[in-house]
Amino acid sequence: MDRKEQHIARAFDRDLEALQAHIMKMGGLVEDAILKAAEALATRDEELAERVRQDDRAIDQLEAMIMEEAALTIAERQPMASDLRTILAVMKIAGNLERIGDYAKNMAKRTSVLVQMRPIEDGGNSTRRMAKLVEVMLKDALDAFVQRDPELSEDVRQRDLEVDQMYNSLFRNFLTFMLEDPRNITACMHLHFIAKNIERMGDHVTAIAEQVIYLSTGTLPDENRPKADRTAMETHGQG
Repeated sequence: MDRKEQHIARAFDRDLEALQAHIMKMGGLVEDAILKAAEALATRDEELAERVRQDDRAIDQLEAMIMEEAALTIAERQPMASDLRTILAVMKIAGNLERIGDYAKNMAKRTSVLVQMRPIEDGGNSTRRMAKLVEVMLKDALDAFVQRDPELSEDVRQRDLEVDQMYNSLFRNFLTFMLEDPRNITACMHLHFIAKNIERMGDHVTAIAEQVIYLSTGTLPDENRPKADRTAMETHGQG
């Protein structure tokens, strides 16, 4: 490798390190958003819920920065196939993080509505436990990204089954509350949407783990991942 090639290689490595640092910063903000949104719901804290909504802007700005810097790196460095795979994985991970942040913001929006209603027994605490599970999965997926650890990534991927099972259990509980007392219907519907948001977060964390597996091994895992979401109340793009 001549001096010019060495310079290009070092510059590309610096670009990748910067992108990885941005991903970890964004991931930390998203983890924080998940925990704060769940805490706001469990404690009926409108002020904390509003902070989650406001903080989502920083997550969106980081995603935009990552996408712009990644595109610039591709244009300027013209990376080889393996390096290009890394950049594309970073872009996909950033996109998944942004969506998780959006779901946390949606949780906070519904919390602001729920605090005006009478509480549902264990509704906030049960969703907080589910959110904590997803947050730990995300932390492990990001650690796997830094370490390029396909085994940890696969472990995260398999843990999504537990998230789905928790969602199904919550769905049944909320349905029971609605049948017992029609006055619970509106609050339980909001709680159901929140639980569905958390379940979707788990799906996006799983997608991050799958990108790490692809990054580490060169192949995406097959689709035989256990899924346990069997509820009929499917909701798409709720805000």
